Amino acid sequence: MGMLKEFKEFAMKGNLVDIAVAFVMGGAFGKVVTSFTEGMVAPLIGLLTGGEDFSEKKIVIKQAVAKVLDPTGKEVVAAANEVAIKWGAFLTAVIDFIIVAFVMFLIIKAINGMKKREVPAPPAGPSSTDQLLMEIRDQLKK
Repeated sequence: MGMLKEFKEFAMKGNLVDIAVAFVMGGAFGKVVTSFTEGMVAPLIGLLTGGEDFSEKKIVIKQAVAKVLDPTGKEVVAAANEVAIKWGAFLTAVIDFIIVAFVMFLIIKAINGMKKREVPAPPAGPSSTDQLLMEIRDQLKK
């Protein structure tokens, strides 16, 4: 039972819950950014480049081969998938990353700006005990 209680205390710590919430929100934000990139940024880039869809761009190293059968149904040539470098998908992922990194930069910058604006409370005066000790000290100096 002690291990279960220890795990519960660990799981309910504020930092862990905050991280879990941030993780879920980050995943949702990633989907929004991907949708933004594919639905808005990519078409604009395609428009500027003559209507090309960069997410589908690739360099084909080896063409795909379809399965070839002889008249008896025996496989003569096995099927092979296409081998390609999908640079368009990579470029789209890089654009996604840049957008996410820029938004995170703006969020951190805003948080740091708010921290700077917080004015620390003026230090409290000496406690009654300290005040009494200072009066005794001053009396002894006389």
